[in-house]
Amino acid sequence: MLEFVEKVILAGVGALTLTQDKGEELLSELKERFQLSEDEGRKLIQKLEESAKQQQARLEMLAQEEIQKAAEKIGLVPSEKLEALEARIAALEEQLSTQKQ
Repeated sequence: MLEFVEKVILAGVGALTLTQDKGEELLSELKERFQLSEDEGRKLIQKLEESAKQQQARLEMLAQEEIQKAAEKIGLVPSEKLEALEARIAALEEQLSTQKQ
C-alpha cells in the first residue's frame, strides 16, 4: 500500500521540490488519508524530496547540454576555448615582435 501511495505522489509531484511547509502539509494529509504513522509519513516525504532533487539535477544537466548544442549550432565558442586562443595569439604576437627586432 505504501509503495502505491509513493508512486501516486511521485507521479503528481514530478520534479517539484517541496518546501518545508508544503512537506508538513502533505505529511498531515497523508496521515489522514492513508492512516500513515508519523514516521512512515516523514520517511515518504524524505524519499519524495530526494527524488525531486535528483530529477531537478537531471533536468538542469539536460538543459545545460541543450544550451551547449544550441550554442555550437550558432557558432558560439566556449569561454575556455576563447581564452586559450587569446593566449595563443598573444604568444604568437610576442614571437613576431621579437623576430622583427
